[in-house]
Amino acid sequence: MSTEGEDEVEPVAEDAASSALSRARAQAAKKGLRPGMKPRPRRRRHPSAPATGAPGRHGRDPLTLGDQLDRLVGERGWQVDVAAGSVMGRWEEIVGRQVAEHCQPVTFEDGVLSVRADSTAWATQIRLLSSSLLGSISEAVGPDVVHELRVHGPSAPSWSRGPRRSSDGRGPRDTYG
Repeated sequence: MSTEGEDEVEPVAEDAASSALSRARAQAAKKGLRPGMKPRPRRRRHPSAPATGAPGRHGRDPLTLGDQLDRLVGERGWQVDVAAGSVMGRWEEIVGRQVAEHCQPVTFEDGVLSVRADSTAWATQIRLLSSSLLGSISEAVGPDVVHELRVHGPSAPSWSRGPRRSSDGRGPRDTYG
């Protein structure tokens, strides 16, 4: 009797194992896995990463281009650079037509906006208006972008002529003996 009981248990165990194996193969095929492949670990999103979509879709919904650019600027820390570019691009709108006709922004470095005026009179006028110009710039692009406004007058002409120049200064002037 014991041999008959063992014979009956043996096929049931084989049947359970083969059905479990076939179920596992079917699940692997659903996931696109093949025999011998290692399953890829699920990527976890960093906890400090900003949410990029609707809460129900786990950030998989597409965003508008403006939202994507805002996210990129925030991630890279480009807020000040973008604001400075905005000052350069919207100069006439920020300072007014008359001031923009006589003075143009030249460079922006470390919170200092350098401006070139087309005459010394306008350079003096811009220096006198610098506090009100800084106020309108901070209104337009936000505070703590431009800390200082440096005003330069028109460029003076270069008096050096010719291909050969001395870097030592004027040199000896006793050329007539």
